[in-house]
Amino acid sequence: MNRKTECQIILTTLNARYMHTALGLRYLYANLGELQSSACIKEFSTQQRPIDIAEQLLKHQPSIIGFGVYIWNAAEVTKTVALLKQISPNTVIVLGGPEVSHLPDKPAVVDSADYVVMGAAEESFRVLCQSILSGDRPQQREIQSDELPLGRLQMPYQYYTDEDIKNRLIYVEASRGCPFKCEFCLSSLDKTSKPFELGLFLDEMDKLHRRGVRNFKFIDRTFNLKVRSSIAILEFFLQRMSDDLYVHFELVPDHLPDRLKAVIEKYPEHALQFEIGVQTFDEKVQALISRKQDNAKTRDNLRWLRENTQAYIHADLIFGLPSDTLPNFAKSFDQLINLKPHEIQLGILKRLRGAPLNRHNPEHQLRYNPEPPYNILCSRDIDFETMQRVNRLARYWDLIANSGRFRDTLPLILRDDPFNNFMQLSDCLFDKVGCTSNISLRRLFVLLHSCLVVMHDIDEDHLLEMMKTDYQRTGEKSSFEFLLNKSDKTPRVGVANKRQQNMLKA
Repeated sequence: MNRKTECQIILTTLNARYMHTALGLRYLYANLGELQSSACIKEFSTQQRPIDIAEQLLKHQPSIIGFGVYIWNAAEVTKTVALLKQISPNTVIVLGGPEVSHLPDKPAVVDSADYVVMGAAEESFRVLCQSILSGDRPQQREIQSDELPLGRLQMPYQYYTDEDIKNRLIYVEASRGCPFKCEFCLSSLDKTSKPFELGLFLDEMDKLHRRGVRNFKFIDRTFNLKVRSSIAILEFFLQRMSDDLYVHFELVPDHLPDRLKAVIEKYPEHALQFEIGVQTFDEKVQALISRKQDNAKTRDNLRWLRENTQAYIHADLIFGLPSDTLPNFAKSFDQLINLKPHEIQLGILKRLRGAPLNRHNPEHQLRYNPEPPYNILCSRDIDFETMQRVNRLARYWDLIANSGRFRDTLPLILRDDPFNNFMQLSDCLFDKVGCTSNISLRRLFVLLHSCLVVMHDIDEDHLLEMMKTDYQRTGEKSSFEFLLNKSDKTPRVGVANKRQQNMLKA
């Protein structure tokens, strides 16, 4: 069989979903120089079987396969590499990405690979491939990349295919790095934030726009750090505004000067999304993890964005940080609820290899799952049972609050005491079904109703009306009353039943 030289080098990774794309692979491909003609990009998803991925890769008979390894795909990459080494032991496996860039803290997959390239590898990967293909394989397996000036990099954006543009997210970056030192984040290892040359970057964005890209997801950690550049980028997209244009940025929450606000106000509805990492409002926790955040300004900015702009606000909280407790987390949650972001992502702390936060592990007894995604299991201040309860709450929060399907019912759940009310609801749901996934939408409506009529002092007629409105919005043809009667073969919980339950408790 003749070798397909166009794929002598394969750049690959397993994305979390098909709709995602790997910008890092495209950077490597763009900077391969004369090797580019013998290289190709092959992307997969974590839902695909490792043996099927191995088959797809080996059909090209590559000499080198480079894998991007991340926390979300570490387990699947490990299985895929093990298969590749069994089937084709002479194929050189090169690993890169944050999961393998902080040796000696390494995952098992490192031992199965031939080489590990650590850090931004646009140059070091090309040099390694040249050596391997020339028959002069380096003896050193672990290669630390030198950081290149951004002006020396070839831009990757032309290597998004028409299929990518039509069906997948398009990731872009106007800068790299972060000046802040939040210890839970790998960006805290950066010395500063460095921008790409603005004119060159906007030229690339214009090319993407002319090719039909309408959804731009910026991965910059601190998009609004340099306000002049932020304004120029926002105005660039305003000049090209259309009904289908959508741009996503991550904002520093306490840095929103008036001249930036003036541009944000111009954006129409459904065109702009901000991801805002609040993480915690607890000042003691913030100080412990080196997070500098003006909480008053953060609250003011979130409030201003909701009251004065059409931007969609996605805010993040993290549970399990060193010295955090359930009551402290509840206070942060309740504060954020009162600021009314459109979506709150409840994240569970994960152990990132190389993150400075790991220095707290002994004192605060931070104990993590040994398997990806390395989520925290318990700590000195949070026991395992509590951690599991919050894990379930986060999942139910996605199903109920972040899904947008319960817009009228959610205020009834959250009123007066948001976190404790939702925790009580989460406990009730889990008691009934014993799981947090594979719950049909119809069943979720029924379960939610059955928990709420028992748990909360809510007028049942009002609850029924709110849930009927939410249910009708789903487009289901049957009535909500019919659904309740059909799904519950026992008499539906009502006022009389609640009185009986209270008598039993007494």
